[in-house]
Amino acid sequence: MTKEITIGGKKYKFRSTAAIPRMYRIKFNRDIFVDMEKLQKDIEDGEKVQGGSSIPITSLEMFENIAYLMNKHGDPSQPDDVYEWLDQFDAFNIYEILPEILELWNLNNKGTSVSKKKDVG
Repeated sequence: MTKEITIGGKKYKFRSTAAIPRMYRIKFNRDIFVDMEKLQKDIEDGEKVQGGSSIPITSLEMFENIAYLMNKHGDPSQPDDVYEWLDQFDAFNIYEILPEILELWNLNNKGTSVSKKKDVG
């Protein structure tokens, strides 16, 4: 699934496919499913406690890594380094896209929990 997201007035192509978990594991040596679950929980907890104004720094780093990888997957011309990628944005602008990245991830993974076994009964 591909989605064009505007950041700071410029359009960027983000892509989430079945390759993302493997790419994330290879690039960051982490499990994207675990990180996305933690990120979503931290966002929900932040909304309950502080009106959505604060997310732990570790979760922001996970978000940056996920956003970077989805953008790099959608547009291979993006920098190979996450720090170089982040340098093209104002800090405030990149965090505005968090809901869109989560939506893209959730839409792409909507059907992954459906069992492919057929009833033989």
